[in-house]
Amino acid sequence: MKKLTAVISASLLSSTLMLSSLPAQANLPFSVDGQALPSLAPMLDKATPAVVSISVKGTHEIEQRVPDVFRHFFGNQRQREQKQERPFQGLGSGVIINAEEGYIITNNHVIDQADEIMITLKDGRQLKAKKLGSDAGSDIALLQVDADNLTEIKIADSDAIRVGDFAVAIGSPFGLGQTVTSGIVSALGRSGLNIENFEDFIQTDAAINSGNSGGALVNLRGELIGVNTAILGPGGGNVGIGFAIPSNMMENLINQIIEFGEIRRGVLGVSGRSVNGEIAKAMELDINQGSFIEQVVPGSAAEEAGIKAGDVITKVNGKAVRSFSELRGKVGSMGAGKTVELTVIRNGKEKDFDVTLKKSEIANVEAASIHPMLDGAELENNGKPKAIKVKSVEEGSPAELVGLKAGDLISGVNRKRIESIADLRKFLKDNKGVFALNVVRGNSTLYLMVR
Repeated sequence: MKKLTAVISASLLSSTLMLSSLPAQANLPFSVDGQALPSLAPMLDKATPAVVSISVKGTHEIEQRVPDVFRHFFGNQRQREQKQERPFQGLGSGVIINAEEGYIITNNHVIDQADEIMITLKDGRQLKAKKLGSDAGSDIALLQVDADNLTEIKIADSDAIRVGDFAVAIGSPFGLGQTVTSGIVSALGRSGLNIENFEDFIQTDAAINSGNSGGALVNLRGELIGVNTAILGPGGGNVGIGFAIPSNMMENLINQIIEFGEIRRGVLGVSGRSVNGEIAKAMELDINQGSFIEQVVPGSAAEEAGIKAGDVITKVNGKAVRSFSELRGKVGSMGAGKTVELTVIRNGKEKDFDVTLKKSEIANVEAASIHPMLDGAELENNGKPKAIKVKSVEEGSPAELVGLKAGDLISGVNRKRIESIADLRKFLKDNKGVFALNVVRGNSTLYLMVR
């Protein structure tokens, strides 16, 4: 479980919820003296098979400083520091979001630097997982397994949840096996916690502990509203404060990994700070929350849309933003090229702007190999014609040995039309053996064999 300076968690509510406001269609199968008792069991019977346990193994490099008493044996500072590789093991949770493709989401920090990722399903099956991509900035990772009879979870609209809604956390805390805890949504839009670079957390008091990372936060319909990621509390204990990445944010990022093989983070091109009482007074604002824009980068998406320094952004796509960190978190999960509606206060008047986001130049994403023989090739989806464009090829890489060159367009595999990285990934998952890449190079067409 990822931690702040003090570790994060949530207090356990009573295992029996007196849900008098539960909708009439809810299934209440148990009774005492003829009186029905509320139970989450029917919902959990459907939701829990989609939540998996994750165990990882790997090695990480550490620097070991030679004690000063021995430093006269070494000539310089670099020599006095020794690097060693040490094995590590870790535990976490994940959620199946697509049973047909075997897609599982989890936290980046759960699988970071892992050489081996094993998935344990609720029915006891153990499967080896492949990492398709991850993003340290938002702490999201996408895995894939090859198995039949998987159960996927339905993804809810996290923008529709409200403070006070009931929430259930499902995961494998402390390696104990699948565990369910319940509570409510305590707050929305939590940011500025320095857990991730892009923060827009759901806060809950459903108990979240070490090992719950990557697990599901669901509503009473068993739909995914968030991915558990962090706990806050002294000594790592559960004190009733836990955080989850909203499902909409997760889905935006995962769809980019599936489509492009990477996350193409969109940026506004502004710097600023959160509105507070002092800023509101100095700028004669009638609001005390929002994102005050201090500077607009020349040539940025914000400048092209008409955003100016001194503006206060209060909404993104009609949803309120209370701080600059929250604005950054919401926009940071949207892909480059997406158009977003920003509501701005300027000179006391409210105005809407449509902004088409540009691609971030900062890469904070680790994309997994599509195929070992394509390593070293930077690929992107091509617009017209629809194909995969080879942007660059590293010298001496497997991709260069196969024969790929910068500027090539991959338009097919084994005479099957391929229009995107997602198409290629699916083809390679479903087929084994030798592949013939149909490549367009200038005015000529050729086939390159990949084993």
